[in-house]
Amino acid sequence: MLAAWVDGAPASTISLDDRGLHYGDGLFETIGASGGHARFLEAHLARLMRGCAALSIPAPDTALLRFEVQRAAAAAAHVLVKLIVTRGAALERGYAFTGGEVPRRIVCAYLWPEGPDGERAPARAAMAELRTGRPLLAGIKHLNRLEQVMARQEARQRDLDEVILCNDEGFVTGGSMTNVFALVDGRLVTPPAGQCAVAGVVRAQLLGTAGRLGITTGELSLAPQVLQSAQALWLTNVRVGLWPVASFGQRVFAAHEWTPRLQGALRDAAMEAL
Repeated sequence: MLAAWVDGAPASTISLDDRGLHYGDGLFETIGASGGHARFLEAHLARLMRGCAALSIPAPDTALLRFEVQRAAAAAAHVLVKLIVTRGAALERGYAFTGGEVPRRIVCAYLWPEGPDGERAPARAAMAELRTGRPLLAGIKHLNRLEQVMARQEARQRDLDEVILCNDEGFVTGGSMTNVFALVDGRLVTPPAGQCAVAGVVRAQLLGTAGRLGITTGELSLAPQVLQSAQALWLTNVRVGLWPVASFGQRVFAAHEWTPRLQGALRDAAMEAL
């Protein structure tokens, strides 16, 4: 970690009575930054505000958050900024909150080792054995990531770059740390936001960017067999950008001509959003 701030002040600890620590009662955003500028910052802040509303956490001032993120973004040439908002210190014991808690802001700056446009080998992926739930919290980036923790461990144990999870209805929700896109019948499709573990910022950017390139996009409930028969698969998040999938289980994918076009368009969109 390069640096960290709690409620605007440099810090390396938080209070032991924080509800984010006890219950995962809060939200977070991981924001890429280059040259001191946070990428897609307004989209990240908008998603955070939606999450605050969903969890009934009083939303911190966006101008203050913007300043604190940009300060962290200046910590190095290429930074991953983690912005956490918890409900704050507990005012009484138990799961229920009183409504009088004061939200806590935690901002951490990490070195982005490979940089925003770093080269990486195409991903090796497969369906996870784990299934995911929590439809009430679908789409928002809450702090309770235990399902993702277990899924990442499964990927590591199986020597995979990513595992793809399904919900109890058998539809794909996304990867352990990524959103999933598939080329199906000439369309670039991804699970609906209401089925996603997280409705990613890069996911939304890709849908818009691909549309501007003349590529037909859409949301579609995806069963695992649809991924198996797709013409191509991609994964997205802030750190990896657009990550082509080389293999999905026993299926092997050739490099697709859309990959460099979409990667370039996403880079351009990131620069335009600064």
